[in-house]
Amino acid sequence: MDIFDSLESEVRSYSRNWDAVFDSASGSTMHSEDGRTFLDFFAGAGALNYGHNNPVLLRPLLDHLQSGAVVHSLDMKTPAKRRFLETFEELILKPRDLDYKVMFPGPTGTNTVEAALKLARKVTGRTQILSFTNAFHGMTLGSLSVTGNSMKRHGAGVPLTNTTSMPYDGYLEGQVPDFLWLRQALEDSGSGLDRPAAVIVETVQGEGGLRAARASWLRGLADLCHQHGVLLIVDDVQAGCGRTGTFFSFEEAGITPDIVCLSKSISGYGLPMALTLFKPEHDLWSPGEHNGTFRGHNPAFITATAALEHYWRDGRFAADVAGLAAQLREGLSRIAAATEGSVVRGRGLLTGIYYADPEAARKIAAESFARGLLVETSGPRSEVVKTMPALTTTAGELQTGLDILADAAEYVTGEPVTLTSVA
Repeated sequence: MDIFDSLESEVRSYSRNWDAVFDSASGSTMHSEDGRTFLDFFAGAGALNYGHNNPVLLRPLLDHLQSGAVVHSLDMKTPAKRRFLETFEELILKPRDLDYKVMFPGPTGTNTVEAALKLARKVTGRTQILSFTNAFHGMTLGSLSVTGNSMKRHGAGVPLTNTTSMPYDGYLEGQVPDFLWLRQALEDSGSGLDRPAAVIVETVQGEGGLRAARASWLRGLADLCHQHGVLLIVDDVQAGCGRTGTFFSFEEAGITPDIVCLSKSISGYGLPMALTLFKPEHDLWSPGEHNGTFRGHNPAFITATAALEHYWRDGRFAADVAGLAAQLREGLSRIAAATEGSVVRGRGLLTGIYYADPEAARKIAAESFARGLLVETSGPRSEVVKTMPALTTTAGELQTGLDILADAAEYVTGEPVTLTSVA
């Protein structure tokens, strides 16, 4: 028994599926200390959109650390924070005509969700939050209250209240018109639904089975919220920072959320960082009303700024991502076509294959690891093989990963897969 098994908590999960000690990584490749090499289509659960140890980000990080500059600063002013805010405004907010205040709520995705929920309740004076089936928003109590997964909710150990779950796009398979219940409940004083403070939604349910909401559905949701004075929160923790092709995943729908949650790849380098963005009229916080010790992590400001300047100054990077996304979807579609009942889900480089038999998805992910590819599963029954390669993955690397996945799927299902090069 090694130290991981003897001392580390039973709560660990990824290390159980991927039994390797990873000791180095570069770009889309990881290496284990026993000499194995793995193509990474996991990307730190979406925290490594620009790959491992990206030299574009590493150089300014090392310069910062070696210069004696401030590393930890709470919410104090630093040159690193100034430059990040200026760059974020110039390259992300202004080109998209987004007028948002920027809050640093703490280092992780659940911190930004907690801040969003608190702010929505403060702004509206209401307590109820509406969320969606199969949603995932984090592991702290507020975030769990708007999360759908029963196993994760059970871990809270206390009742999760002041929230109501609604059907996500496609959950009822088109049997009823979009938002039929919600529209009626909001308009009927006898519905028993307290007017909510906010609705929180993921445009692509990263952990909930890769269901991707239609642009028309998102527009309908935004319109309904606006009509009834309900704030719209978009959780872009996993789907944002270019993962779906545009910097924000909601851009395709043409909506402007009241509050946006960002984390994971906002630092660019896998360093802890999160943002909560909100319209200026909602900035009702009192000083110190929401804070956190590690909300001023200056190395993350440095790498985040470098990522924005290098990848988001014009539209070339987004165009490259769109090409990779098309290649990925084509390859996954060919793999899915070999197994009856399987379909491709997701959007951009957050895409996977749903299998009617959830054991198939788990076995394919395990077989992929054995063949040198890191992919995880998604969904309430782990029924989706989820691919999430770095946005900087080359077309050749993407093709190699698709080839491995196709071989693993054929081995598990016994169904021949025809996968010609789509690079």
